[in-house]
Amino acid sequence: MKIKELISALNLTLIGGEKGIENEITGAYTSDLLSDVMGNIHDGNVWITLQTHKNVMAIASLRDASAVILVKGLQPDADMLEKANEEGIPVLGTDLPTFEISGKLYQLIN
Repeated sequence: MKIKELISALNLTLIGGEKGIENEITGAYTSDLLSDVMGNIHDGNVWITLQTHKNVMAIASLRDASAVILVKGLQPDADMLEKANEEGIPVLGTDLPTFEISGKLYQLIN
């Protein structure tokens, strides 16, 4: 599944990183602890988080995440959005809480 299909299937908002909407999804990882994500996310995973600062994009890029989903209607900081656009890693938004979007994504890709 590609990010553009994920956006449509889960009614997500594309906030930034448009160049990456063709990225392939290999799975997902949900965590707000940056060191946890750095050690456990896999290449091509979608990262679900409430973190909105530029360090999210540094880790997403380092670990080759396919996209980042921000929960609860949160919006990225300006520097996070700038990095998303530079790296071509989509930042997606949802009003859903972490538990709900994680469950919906799990059902969709499994």
